Amino acid sequence: MNSGLNSGVPGANLSALRGHNAALVLGLLRDAGEGGVSRLELAAQTGLTPQAVSKITARLRADGLAAEAGHRASTGGKPRTVLRLVPGARRAIGLHLDRDELTAVLVDLAGTTLGRRTVPFDFGAGAAKALAVAGREVEALLAEAGGGRDGLLGAGVAAPGPLDHGSGVLRRVTGLPRWDGFPLRDALGELLGLPVVLDKDTNAAALGLTVGRARRPAGSSPAGSFAYLHLGTGLGAGLVLGGAVHRGARTDAGEFGHQVIQLDGPPCGCGNRGCLEALCLAAVADGDPARAARLLGVGAANLVRLLDIDRVLLGGRVVLAAPEPYARGVAATLAADAARAGGRAVPVDVVGQGGPVVAEGAAQLVLAPLFAVG
Repeated sequence: MNSGLNSGVPGANLSALRGHNAALVLGLLRDAGEGGVSRLELAAQTGLTPQAVSKITARLRADGLAAEAGHRASTGGKPRTVLRLVPGARRAIGLHLDRDELTAVLVDLAGTTLGRRTVPFDFGAGAAKALAVAGREVEALLAEAGGGRDGLLGAGVAAPGPLDHGSGVLRRVTGLPRWDGFPLRDALGELLGLPVVLDKDTNAAALGLTVGRARRPAGSSPAGSFAYLHLGTGLGAGLVLGGAVHRGARTDAGEFGHQVIQLDGPPCGCGNRGCLEALCLAAVADGDPARAARLLGVGAANLVRLLDIDRVLLGGRVVLAAPEPYARGVAATLAADAARAGGRAVPVDVVGQGGPVVAEGAAQLVLAPLFAVG
């Protein structure tokens, strides 16, 4: 099964070029919202000819993906027809397989959540049990939301890493080595009867934040380069550099929690000692969010110095349970480090307070290529 759901890229061949151009247009329709956008505006923003835009929008309308949204006054000649995205024309599933909890969401093309389910989950129970729970919850979600599988594009799955995004295979998941080498993407695709895309939980969240539908502070938007730090049952990072998710040559970037910050420190589930994840989770277990936040801030400062990112975003159930001390502690540590370096501290925000940021981001693994994102 080819479950990559990859859109075409410019220059590959004529079919791919057409697919890429259509994705650009579709992305602009999505960004325009209910107000819509005219064909002339689409041509100006994409660099395509008006004739090419007309052909593309005709195909999108025939496929039910675009529709007229009225007319806009013109400075000369007849009023311009405005087009908009039809969000309900297609849907996607997002699955977040956490170590002890499964969250499933169903979203439309605009990223709006149409249904959501969260149930207890044991990632350590093995493949057969984990797949059974995932399959059952997807069917229950579709039944609750209605519409069956009509317009369903596929499922995006977010799981703990390390894993290979390209092949859809899990690697030696920290603390759960029995998953090493398991082809989770293909196994779920066969079970669900759907195309499936697999990525790390933190990468999925970062992608969702990049396209702007995952929950974030009101009035804010992530800059072009940011780090999403997820503190829950583990600690990881999703990296967005230059507006794109950075996965690395082996799709293993973002193992933020396994940077060693204390030589000969306490053992970590990854096999090393003194990892940030082990130290941070120990502080959480001790009921000391201030210490956990300082540790998280030290790791964040390392990232800021290394990658020169514009923003740090915090999420995960531990942070969301007590957002203020984590936001304050990380910001203070970053500010102190920036002062020592003679620079300016990057802003820190907590995200995910309005919804399941990882599961919503997982759905974007399916949707983003339709809009030339990801």
